[in-house]
Amino acid sequence: MNAIAPATAAQVYFDDVEIGTELPGITKGPLSVIHLMRWSSATENFHRIHYDHRFATEHDKVPDVLVNGSLKQQFMLEFLRKWAGLEGWVWKASFQFRAMDLPGSVLTTWGRVKAKTPYDAFGVVDLEIGIKNPEGRESVPGTAAIALPYRGGKPVPYPFRPPSAKAGTAG
Repeated sequence: MNAIAPATAAQVYFDDVEIGTELPGITKGPLSVIHLMRWSSATENFHRIHYDHRFATEHDKVPDVLVNGSLKQQFMLEFLRKWAGLEGWVWKASFQFRAMDLPGSVLTTWGRVKAKTPYDAFGVVDLEIGIKNPEGRESVPGTAAIALPYRGGKPVPYPFRPPSAKAGTAG
């Protein structure tokens, strides 16, 4: 599994993003039962469906142990954070767990710019996002809103304050 590395890619600026832009995804896996057990331990989620094959298949009647939803959520947020860069901000993320992923899965995040809204201090980019397996099956569709700095502008303010409903002002 890929190690988590600091965001080292060049900063993405609101000015340079176009509607329809495809985001570079990250790939995780193949995921093993060891990965799932470590994640279960780290998050103190000891539901046996994530590490006990017999329990998962006989008791819960699923094909194998399942990749933790919270692990897929972490992959998604790592993907968004890396794209936002050190000067951007992951403002909102929403997704649904719609399909089971099993040990051996290789999961890839994806994203596409759906809309852009400029504000005084920064701009907000709305994304369609998800996680797919190598066969293209979508298991985690969703949306996100990322605050990005303007080229030549200041980083998105910290602490982050969401923009007001009126375009052109930061709240």
